[in-house]
Amino acid sequence: MPRAQIAAILVSVAGVGVSIYLTLLHFAGVTPACPASSTVNCEAVLSSQYAVIAGTSIPTSAAGIVWFGISALLWTWRFGPLHLAWSAAGLATVLYLVFVEVVRLGAICLWCTAAHALVVVIAMIAAFLWSSREAAAA
Repeated sequence: MPRAQIAAILVSVAGVGVSIYLTLLHFAGVTPACPASSTVNCEAVLSSQYAVIAGTSIPTSAAGIVWFGISALLWTWRFGPLHLAWSAAGLATVLYLVFVEVVRLGAICLWCTAAHALVVVIAMIAAFLWSSREAAAA
């Protein structure tokens, strides 16, 4: 298995960990360890209407557990278009969530940002492997 895929698996597992932490805090009703200022405010983000999947009480971090878990499984398979598509879907979701944090809420959650950064890293690995694959085919 290529090192890039192993890295993607490890990053996915880290994402599962961050998402589990946020999900447990949500159900425990506990504020995460996070500095609070006017811009950085985990509590403001995680207590907003956007912190749960619309129409449910399920935190978006639970969706993160699922996404990162599937990502980890996918990366154990031979690299292909599915990895690129899955990573692109994750990246699109991250762009939306960052928009919500910055524009709608005016606050950023550092724990959410950590999960977002992990998705970006996975997308970068997928893009790198895809471009390497295309270059090898040319």
